Amino acid sequence: MGNESRRLLLLLIFLLTVQLRVISVIGICEHSFNDGNKLYNFSLASPLPKFPHGILSEDGFYKVAGNETVLWFQLCGGMLFNHDPPRCAQCSECGGPSRCGTECSALAARNAGGYHVCSTLGHASSTNVSILDKQNPFKGVIVRMSSSGKDPSCSLSVSIICDSNGAQGPDSVEKLGTCDYATTLRHPSGCATIISIGGKGFGWFGTLLIIIICLFGAYLLAGTVYRYFFLGVHGIEAVPNLDLWASLPHRTQIFFSSLVRQFSGPSTSHRNSYSPVNS
Repeated sequence: MGNESRRLLLLLIFLLTVQLRVISVIGICEHSFNDGNKLYNFSLASPLPKFPHGILSEDGFYKVAGNETVLWFQLCGGMLFNHDPPRCAQCSECGGPSRCGTECSALAARNAGGYHVCSTLGHASSTNVSILDKQNPFKGVIVRMSSSGKDPSCSLSVSIICDSNGAQGPDSVEKLGTCDYATTLRHPSGCATIISIGGKGFGWFGTLLIIIICLFGAYLLAGTVYRYFFLGVHGIEAVPNLDLWASLPHRTQIFFSSLVRQFSGPSTSHRNSYSPVNS
């Protein structure tokens, strides 16, 4: 039983870790733009019918060449290379020469004397999403990544144009400064979704309610796991404070009944019992 409990605990930790990583990937590529009574929501990493990974490249990376520079990048996460990895003489802050490209989200390679010298342009943690055109939120967004380390401060800006018909690009590289680059691609993930019109939607109260429910669920899960694996409590009794939750319906009924009696005043039968008798 001890080995089984340990396996279940390890499985639970693994599932929670995967869930947190998924949430973190989605979270860094979320953006909302409030325009009067309309709220435009962009969720770049959310799955679409033809793009199960959202804006993330299914190859593990995007690659584009231009202006004597080759860019490798991935949006909303780190790069993965099953083929065509960067081969650089230097690859600081992004995996080193042997694992170049695996520890950053954007990399630029330039030819220097017959071999490539790479500069890290950004990491997933530095991702920033902003609206492409505030006058026309449906146009798309800009995803900007930056890096500041041994190399000069570098960055990559990717304009994601809304295109509901499919994905296209990137096709070109634009150099904006010493170590700042830009490129463009078209993708359905760049299209906004209106989640609130005319004041409708969750609002601050709905958001607060969702947060409270999530915290309550996390409390129940953590308490149940602790009581099951460390205190040896099994069955429904593993739920923390079970007696309290079981008594909530009855307590709620008593509370509302007392409110009704308080605001409705004396009952009709009570008033009639003290009404004067006609002689």
